Amino acid sequence: MVETHDIVRPPADLSAALAAIGSATASGELSRMGIRSAFISGPVSVTPGVRMAGPALTLQFLPKREDLYPVEEYEEPEKQLHRHVMYHARPGDMIVVDARGDMESGVFGEMMLTYFKGRGGAGVVVDGCLRDTGEAKQLGLGLWIRGATPNFHTQTGIVPAAVNVPIACGGTLVEPGDIVVADDDGAVVVPVKLAPALVAHAREHAEWEEFSRIRLAEGGDMRLYYPLSDEARPEYERWRARRGPA
Repeated sequence: MVETHDIVRPPADLSAALAAIGSATASGELSRMGIRSAFISGPVSVTPGVRMAGPALTLQFLPKREDLYPVEEYEEPEKQLHRHVMYHARPGDMIVVDARGDMESGVFGEMMLTYFKGRGGAGVVVDGCLRDTGEAKQLGLGLWIRGATPNFHTQTGIVPAAVNVPIACGGTLVEPGDIVVADDDGAVVVPVKLAPALVAHAREHAEWEEFSRIRLAEGGDMRLYYPLSDEARPEYERWRARRGPA
């Protein structure tokens, strides 16, 4: 019998706050906090306009060796670990898959993604491919992938090997339970212990950017307003006081 571990989930309001911030601001703030790059390079959105953030359920693939893993799509299904990562799904979760950048095997298809959606899953980030992508894009999930293929998960050169372990997705470390923020710019990994400070910094950043955006739209001098200069800060503080709490 296959047994896999669940993850420790951060508070849902923390994920919601990060979703409001978005991946670009999260990446920039993490850089200022010492995380050089939290960007998962490779997967891109195929569900434009969708923004999600949630704790990561992780799935690791390894190269296939036929004497160690069944080749057929439906052979011994309960030994297939790509199913087991979905058994842990709760509302708001993101599945993050290290599929080794493989462009031939479809990690999930419509049926399994339908199950994940039914469990309340939010999105899937795959350093590799999905199949049934036309149908998958209609499910209401956020999908960040490298591409599409008609092949099933073990048809070519990779096999699912571990669930809810640290993985390297797109060259970026993802720990189970990390918060993944994903939108049209891509997916960013936020360590849970840094998330509250990131949210606080990002809210302050968003506020001065709103002021600067207004001034730039009015033809204001970019040297004054972006980034906000010391010279323009008193004007910003007066605007902020008139505006009141965000």
